Amino acid sequence: MSDHDPAHGTDRPATESAPPGSPGQRQGARQQTDQEFSAFYRENIRPLTGFLINHGVSVEVAADIAQEVMTDAYRNWGQITYPKPWVHKAASRALVRKVASVEEPVDDLPEPTSLVPRPDAIAEWEAQHDALPLLRSLPMKQRQVMAWTLAGFTPTDIADHLGLPAENVRANLKKARCTAVAYLKAREGEL
Repeated sequence: MSDHDPAHGTDRPATESAPPGSPGQRQGARQQTDQEFSAFYRENIRPLTGFLINHGVSVEVAADIAQEVMTDAYRNWGQITYPKPWVHKAASRALVRKVASVEEPVDDLPEPTSLVPRPDAIAEWEAQHDALPLLRSLPMKQRQVMAWTLAGFTPTDIADHLGLPAENVRANLKKARCTAVAYLKAREGEL
């Protein structure tokens, strides 16, 4: 008995052409899904964490939210058409829930993770990024629009994802940019 499938007219083993819905086909589909998600995760986890930091949260909170959102994305991977906007929108919503919750801050240092390998060095890292004080000084809507813009989204994209009129997004972006210019001029004067 041959282990080749004569119906295909090739020399591939019959196990490669498993019937639809068979365990072999499901395993192959799962492997493809895992590979696609893994590539997406590697490319987007750090920018997503930065996106949350740009909203004004600490590195630890941003890393936690980003990881939770990526876990949800993996669970729903088959239903997500546009993953990058999906994770950014989910992260924004998770951040709103976190801010609205009554959780008490923890004084202990968080455990090291791949996103925060040295939790004791977070303050040093934050001090090196001049834009963080500027972003944190912006009103919430302007900070939100700037975070989305820094993540590579256009004002039209941002309006669609946040359910806001595009004019409002553009106005907030303009105000945030004017504030940034004033902040940078003030910094130049200090040097």
